[in-house]
Amino acid sequence: MLTRYSRPAMTAIWAPENRYRIWFEIEALAAEAMALYGDVPAESARAIREKGGAKLAAIGPADVARIDEIERETRHDVIAFLTWLAEGIGPDSRFVHLGLTSSDVLDTTLSVQLTQAADLLIADIDDLLAALKARAMEHKHTLTIGRSHAIHAEPTSFGIKLAGHYAEFARNRQRLVNARAEIAVAALSGAVGTFAHVDPRVEEFVAAKLGLSVEPVSTQVIPRDRHAAFFCALGVVASGIERLATEVRHLQRSEVREAEEFFHPGQKGSSAMPHKRNPVLSENLTGLARIVRSAVTPALENVTLWHERDISHSSVERAIGPDSTVTLDFALARLAGMMKTLVVYPERMAVNLESLGGVVHSGEVLLALARAGILREDAYRIVQRNAMATWTKLGTAEGRSFRENLDADPEVAGRVAPELLDAAMDARMHLKHVDAIFARVFGA
Repeated sequence: MLTRYSRPAMTAIWAPENRYRIWFEIEALAAEAMALYGDVPAESARAIREKGGAKLAAIGPADVARIDEIERETRHDVIAFLTWLAEGIGPDSRFVHLGLTSSDVLDTTLSVQLTQAADLLIADIDDLLAALKARAMEHKHTLTIGRSHAIHAEPTSFGIKLAGHYAEFARNRQRLVNARAEIAVAALSGAVGTFAHVDPRVEEFVAAKLGLSVEPVSTQVIPRDRHAAFFCALGVVASGIERLATEVRHLQRSEVREAEEFFHPGQKGSSAMPHKRNPVLSENLTGLARIVRSAVTPALENVTLWHERDISHSSVERAIGPDSTVTLDFALARLAGMMKTLVVYPERMAVNLESLGGVVHSGEVLLALARAGILREDAYRIVQRNAMATWTKLGTAEGRSFRENLDADPEVAGRVAPELLDAAMDARMHLKHVDAIFARVFGA
């Protein structure tokens, strides 16, 4: 994890202290369940909770270093933790980890960490959705040019652009909710998942206390299709971030300049060119999205394990779990902040919209000619001819606007009323259904 692209709440989830607290909670709850069902003395379960709880409440760097020291000898992380824990519990530690296997603790802990991470990511998306909605409402009727293939197409509104991104992130929020539900499972079924040494009711007890469901068939490990779905969801969210960031990058180009990232007082854009105002946030978000998506393929490959279990997935998850969630958390927060402060230039949008001499209204002019009784094929030929004459001579001495070319065309003059052409070339007509679009996205 790079601290440059991280926030404290998310990094704390993956800190060793939090991991060990979850490990202990699973062990303590299992002992309490076993006491409930007569497999562990009740006083021993209480001792585990009280003495172990006190030890974990005070865990710090020195304790982590001690566990690491034990692991260097045992070459086993869970055994190292249990050895350290036993130093504080004493004789009752013989009832810790009774009938369990390491994967019971490791997999259930990862489920807890991923659900904790998902909760933060869902809150991040809520913040982003609020920002997108506010800016969409602000620019609901701000006319701008819509582009296809990066070429001017027809007018739209900047609010409609943002509403589309809002709708995408609303879907992304639901994807995260679904991914959280799928990963929120516990497994305490013992070696190869048969419950030979632990009562299934222990698993149910621990899962309920942790707010998890039980894995129906764990085979000692929780099946990795669940994890694959989780990281795929993160990848889709990352792609949504990059799509919006890319839009901002294009709109900030010098020759477009319809919107740009807020430039802070004292900010510098270049060490060599003092005039530069670069889209550094959206470029940064593009790169961070690639990091998050890079976890998807390894997560999918983790699904295939040998027989009941192996640990080929373990090293992968130790990397992609923290890296992808920490990075996505940072990216979502950065994107929300960027959209809240995005500087929008409606006047520049209006200039760009008409910068091609009005040819962006060709589609509505085509319909006007057809309504006036001209065959569609003929109308298309007429409109394209005049549009191309405008396009190719734009800015030259012989250049005329699209409307001027239409008025001079004998196949148009006298056949189409001027007021019909006026209406066809009024960009505001493209916003006549903006309320219906917004109602679909944001509700009544």
